[in-house]
Amino acid sequence: MSMIDTPMTAVLGHFLDLSAYRESLISSNLANIDTPGYRARDINFRQELDRADSGEMQYASFSPLATQVRGLIERPDGNNVSLERETLLLAETQMKFNIGVQVLRSEFHRLSSAIHEGSTS
Repeated sequence: MSMIDTPMTAVLGHFLDLSAYRESLISSNLANIDTPGYRARDINFRQELDRADSGEMQYASFSPLATQVRGLIERPDGNNVSLERETLLLAETQMKFNIGVQVLRSEFHRLSSAIHEGSTS
């Protein structure tokens, strides 16, 4: 374990990976908005973050579980992608990702400060 492998950086790493994965799912949903029969997919972000951080699985083998979104209004062609829902989720996911990056940057700054303070004593 290196000095940057802290519990906080591990959680933030999972958070950023899940955010990026969710953004790819949303982008795929938007790309298929006119595909007949296409069903919107998403992840349960909180559940997947808990699953990733549970310690029950190795990080290298972790893959989030994407499922079809239920309860959305389906068009006559069988497609249930909602432009409004997807754009709102995309904005929310991008905001969460940016916050995660800022928190990770702060954590690295805190670690860097601790290293530099220890080297000057």
